[in-house]
Amino acid sequence: MIVPHSSVILLIDDSADDRFLLRRSFEKAGIINPIQEASSGREAIEYLNGEGRFGNRAAYPFPGILFVDLNMPGVDGFDVLEWVRNKLEVRGVLIIVLSRLDELKQVNRAYTLGANSFLTKPGEERELEGLIRAFKDYWLLKNKAPEIRAGST
Repeated sequence: MIVPHSSVILLIDDSADDRFLLRRSFEKAGIINPIQEASSGREAIEYLNGEGRFGNRAAYPFPGILFVDLNMPGVDGFDVLEWVRNKLEVRGVLIIVLSRLDELKQVNRAYTLGANSFLTKPGEERELEGLIRAFKDYWLLKNKAPEIRAGST
């Protein structure tokens, strides 16, 4: 899936530190896509649905790439994946799970709910940077993508 450099990346993670480290890793890897953030599963769903403060699509464009943490309080990453699968018609959006949860049952559930890739969050920043470089090499440079289309159902 070649996702254009203009596709918005939506980081969905309740940890401000993890979102910061991801942003820095994207910069170091030379990923120039615009980045938006959601600090909870509920906020991610509001963003994807264009609700509330995310209603202005010029300021909050629909993302082409989702990075989803699974372990969040309240509406977790699985809930977000299920909402995307059941409530939103999305074609061509790349969904990357990036989580510290990595039991086989959780991995399988994430794929069943529509994840394109499941990556385990590394503990070291240098390892995260390597993971993001690998993401760029594969998903942004080598893979072919369908056209992105979105709309509420």
